[in-house]
Amino acid sequence: MEMNSSEIQALIPNRYPLFYMDGVEEIETDKSISAIKNVTVDESFVNSYLPGKFIMPATLILESLAQAASIFILKSPKFKNKTAYLGGIPKSEILQDVKAGDQLQLKVELKKQRQNIGLVDCVALVDEQPVVTAELMFIVEDVE
Repeated sequence: MEMNSSEIQALIPNRYPLFYMDGVEEIETDKSISAIKNVTVDESFVNSYLPGKFIMPATLILESLAQAASIFILKSPKFKNKTAYLGGIPKSEILQDVKAGDQLQLKVELKKQRQNIGLVDCVALVDEQPVVTAELMFIVEDVE
């Protein structure tokens, strides 16, 4: 594991109950990242979204992709000591449900960047099958 949850929390501001990163498996600076999120039955959103179905809401999968993108962006030397914000979701597609017991593999690739604004292509996979795809816009700013 390239980064664990503690190392990730030192980089991005997200905390419980909106912290969805269990680890970073691989990161290529200014190119891509592969992170993981383990979906467990004891998470409040799994039990409350559709009671009895144990499904992770697609919006939280998009948030998980955004957190992976933040890690990727902020690991770049040019954005050291900055913070990344989600600027928009130009495209997204929900392909299938994610259930408790699944492990999300979150893959993010840089599409284009101009100064402090950019686009990333994202895919969340379970057992190597895409469950959510998205294009996310990010904005990087100084930490206030």
